Amino acid sequence: MARPTKRAKKKSRPAKKHVGKKARAAKAPAKKSPAKKSAAAPKSAAKSKSISKSAPKPAQRLAPSRVRSKRQLRPAPMRPRLKPRSAYDELPRTPANFQPLTPLTLLERAAAVFPDRIAVIHGAQRVTYADFYRRCRQLASALAAHGIGKNDTVAAVLANTPAMLEAHYGVPMAGGVLNAINTRLDAASIAYMLEHGGAKILITDREFSATVGEALKQLKHPPLVIDYDDPEFPQDGARLGEDYEAFIAEGDPEFSWMMPADEWDAISLNYTSGTTGNPKGVVYHHRGAALMGYSNILAGNMGRHPVLLWTLPMFHCNGWCFPWTLSVNAGTHVCLRWVRAGAIYKAIAEHGVTHLCGAPIVMSTLLDAQPDEIRDFSQRVTFLVAAAPPPESVLAGMAEAGFDIVHVYGLTEVYGPAVVNEWHEAWDALDSAGRAKRQARQGVRYHALEGLAVMDPQTMEPVAPDTLGEVMFRGNVVMKGYLKNPEATRAAFAGGWFHSGDLGVMYPDGYIQLKDRSKDIIISGGENISSIEIENVLTRHPAVQFAAVVAKPDAKWGETPCAFVEKRRGHEAVTEEDILAFCRQHLAKFKTPRFLVFTELPKTSTGKIQKFALRQRANTL
Repeated sequence: MARPTKRAKKKSRPAKKHVGKKARAAKAPAKKSPAKKSAAAPKSAAKSKSISKSAPKPAQRLAPSRVRSKRQLRPAPMRPRLKPRSAYDELPRTPANFQPLTPLTLLERAAAVFPDRIAVIHGAQRVTYADFYRRCRQLASALAAHGIGKNDTVAAVLANTPAMLEAHYGVPMAGGVLNAINTRLDAASIAYMLEHGGAKILITDREFSATVGEALKQLKHPPLVIDYDDPEFPQDGARLGEDYEAFIAEGDPEFSWMMPADEWDAISLNYTSGTTGNPKGVVYHHRGAALMGYSNILAGNMGRHPVLLWTLPMFHCNGWCFPWTLSVNAGTHVCLRWVRAGAIYKAIAEHGVTHLCGAPIVMSTLLDAQPDEIRDFSQRVTFLVAAAPPPESVLAGMAEAGFDIVHVYGLTEVYGPAVVNEWHEAWDALDSAGRAKRQARQGVRYHALEGLAVMDPQTMEPVAPDTLGEVMFRGNVVMKGYLKNPEATRAAFAGGWFHSGDLGVMYPDGYIQLKDRSKDIIISGGENISSIEIENVLTRHPAVQFAAVVAKPDAKWGETPCAFVEKRRGHEAVTEEDILAFCRQHLAKFKTPRFLVFTELPKTSTGKIQKFALRQRANTL
């Protein structure tokens, strides 16, 4: 082991022989005669000065005489030589023993080992793994023929269809970066993402042609557009570009696709609303996507050949990376274009669905189903649910209906879920209050996440158990950073951890629980809504002087936006409906406030709006 740095800097010197005062004075170099005043100094003073200068410093004091002679006989200590390079370090890293991690090889293996197994079910369509892999290679080939290469962005505005699954593989196989865009956004938001992400090609579903068409008109240099026309559920939206199937047919089914040169290479781009109206582009890399594939299998208790029903939008954090996950053990994707209770129960019963994911709103959809929509099924279905933990009554209802709940938590910046509430069998023996207390926790870190902590963001030290702090992440499933936003990236990674902005506590057993959010994000039906974005729209109305938006608890959606508005003078005739209609014109439907209250906003002495008071008031509405 190397010596500590401070000790290593000291130089060892051979011991000096003891000599008398006269000898030292004789060896001292002759000096020129100083000024008269110095020359007139007494000899005793000069001798004293000479002795003082040649005397050893305190740190170099000679040893006592009884041990000095022994030490003088010892050889001078030598500086330790550096340890020679270990034979272990001489072993080379070569293509034979090191390849970059990527989820693309997972599909390649699944197609080779289980070529005839069903990979995708969509309506009457059945696609085997061999055909799924072939189509992904054709897509990659066609994209490459149109100039897509490393770090080129390909955007997709698609529902949960086979085309979206193919894009998750075909785009990165060409070296490109997939930008899956929220289909519920307004034209201005989509235009911003296309422009900011630099999309060269856009694959879009005809269902969203009206909004996408408006977005394209706002671009100076619109991308090449490919229209996906769903053969199982045809749409009548306008055609904006080339036909998807014709585009695929141009590709080579034997295309030699591109492995990433580095597992740190970007694989996807996902926009998050953050705390402002300007979306931030979160970049994922191949390594994280591959590791999430394995971690989801473990967190979701997925056995051999699982069957996943797509109740979670694939545009949301790349469907929590499940488009790649199912290739790990050759599972089956059951596409679901619209989340409807009857369609969900039918798919579960007919296709033997074992897993589904989503927000609590999906649970409400299932529990509120009409009798003629419910279908019996024999298997237990695992439901991975994010956002706020469901009420105990909902959990009990889901268990009775045949569903086992796995509570997860995460953010776009950590590839979706990175925390899971690992359930202990001993907790089953607790009373209902005890079980509910543990179900309310977000949980512990995913297998692919190296660090999960609750810290003081100022000192970057872990807080004491049960003490409020900021939840922070560290590991291979944390984003590369925010695209074209180095300042936000540096702030997010300050101190070597990703700052989530969520406030919570960590209990002595290592489980975390969220208590509040430092960001003004409203999570409604699993979608992040920026309160500031809504406030900016509200204040653009001529009748609005001040506006504040907070989250109002909602039994169905989890949370919903609640707006408090202070009118300008002279606009007393403006109604709540007038303001809400204005919001609907400028915001996506799910972002529009469901509650609006005209009131004088509570403010501090410096004029800052007291949102905590508004949250309390919203809870009583």
